[in-house]
Amino acid sequence: MKRLLNSFLSELRKSATLPAVWAGIATSLLGSAAITALNAVTVLGAVATETTERLADTSPFETGFAGMPIFGVVGAVIIGVTVIGSEYTADRAESGGARQITTTLATTPRRTTLFVAKALTVLVYVASTALVTIPGNLALAWAMTHDAGIETVTQDEAVARILGTALYWGLMGLIAFSVTTLAQNGIIPLILLIANSSLVSFSLLLTNLTPLAHWLPDMAGRNLFGFPAEYVVQGGLDTVPGAPVMGAWTLGLLLISGILFRRRDA
Repeated sequence: MKRLLNSFLSELRKSATLPAVWAGIATSLLGSAAITALNAVTVLGAVATETTERLADTSPFETGFAGMPIFGVVGAVIIGVTVIGSEYTADRAESGGARQITTTLATTPRRTTLFVAKALTVLVYVASTALVTIPGNLALAWAMTHDAGIETVTQDEAVARILGTALYWGLMGLIAFSVTTLAQNGIIPLILLIANSSLVSFSLLLTNLTPLAHWLPDMAGRNLFGFPAEYVVQGGLDTVPGAPVMGAWTLGLLLISGILFRRRDA
């Protein structure tokens, strides 16, 4: 246990020196804040001109929550990819061109311990980002709209959606971490997972071909965000059993990538 704790603390410190990790945090925080500010201005404008019928609603919670499924997930993916992907980046030519993983394994030869420490590092950074980003955006929405909007989300619903969102981000961060470990490369997983989370969801497109696509990890857990049924794609899994299915995907990918991380050459 002490060995794991030391490795975990070492990975936390090392990851804090990676600019891409901070880029992931900034993407979640600032990207979501930009969406919240834009939504709040739109709500205020609609209320002032008495044209709120063109909006889905004027809820301050929904105003601050709209950016969570996009920028929050992208930020979690960046963090998950970077924590392990940086190990497979070649050093500068003048340093021999070797990959960082060679040096890391020289200092932490127990690969299972290193793998678990890195996975925990992903969780800590993603959870910390969620802890700041989600309440921060809701506070921003409430501060900008004041009492202009009409709240439609109850306190219990708000708590459930906040916790569900943090869980989705954490699971996506770990999935990105696992996929990058399997690929032993950070670039391709980063491009594919960011595109899938922001530009075009390949999983969503696949649901047009087969309903089995609703069981893919990102689709299975999508109702963790708790958006009203009329605002989301119909069909698929409810929050339960969707969340356990997404969790099972995450655990399975962690197990497979962990075994390969232990057995493959660096």
